[in-house]
Amino acid sequence: MPPIDIAARVIANARLSSDYSVLSLAAPDVGARTLPGQFVMVKPEGVTDPLLRRPFSVFEVLRDPQGVIIGISILNKKAGRSTRRLYDLEVGDVVSCLGPLGQPFKTVASPTRAWMVAGGVGLAPFATLAESLAASKTETTLFYGARTGEELFYLDFFERLGVTLVLTTENGARGTKGRVTLPLEAELKALAAGDRAMVYACGPEPMLEAVAKLAAHYHQPSQVSVERVMGCGLGGCYSCVVPVKHGGENANLVRSCISGPVFDGAELVWE
Repeated sequence: MPPIDIAARVIANARLSSDYSVLSLAAPDVGARTLPGQFVMVKPEGVTDPLLRRPFSVFEVLRDPQGVIIGISILNKKAGRSTRRLYDLEVGDVVSCLGPLGQPFKTVASPTRAWMVAGGVGLAPFATLAESLAASKTETTLFYGARTGEELFYLDFFERLGVTLVLTTENGARGTKGRVTLPLEAELKALAAGDRAMVYACGPEPMLEAVAKLAAHYHQPSQVSVERVMGCGLGGCYSCVVPVKHGGENANLVRSCISGPVFDGAELVWE
């Protein structure tokens, strides 16, 4: 379905910490069109500095107690002017919202397992993916890494869906100390012959590269959601190109806003 451009009212802005928040928008038509892994371009209405909207993965598709879709949420981390403005929004404020945009994840079903690998704010596309996998009763694991235990969010949400959690922190305060790729590699090594796991990943690009290469090394498929600066989200500005193989040796540049943000990890050329 084509994206829509709306002025969405803020219905909640839950501050998870001094840096992270979950911004909920009254955007039922966007929510109804959203597939796991797609994104929206957003900016507080009336703001001219910065001028352009910013891309955010759709975090949740929001429903009322009767199950009717009422909007979407995004997971925001303060990192610049745009994200600080979004963090400071209050109920009733208005956000320009264009979406959903981009290519979604391809979901798998049993007996293939689903392994989601999230680094920090890379958790964002996995709430909708986890719901879709739970609906198909697919065995799902979330490998979730952050700097500290306080930056591991929404664990109860995933546990309620039956997702197995494997946590890592850089300081060792919660879960295993170290990078999230360490337990992932251990589980890849432990797969029995003939077992199949689809590895989904979102986070910093070095992590995506490591995850995609680990999956390929152990002969498992991967899908990665890249985080690139996007000027328009519609393919017009060419600010978000990524190199891909497309089955050949030479890299071809494609726009991640329309060919992605989700790509086959084995198809990306890692720079």
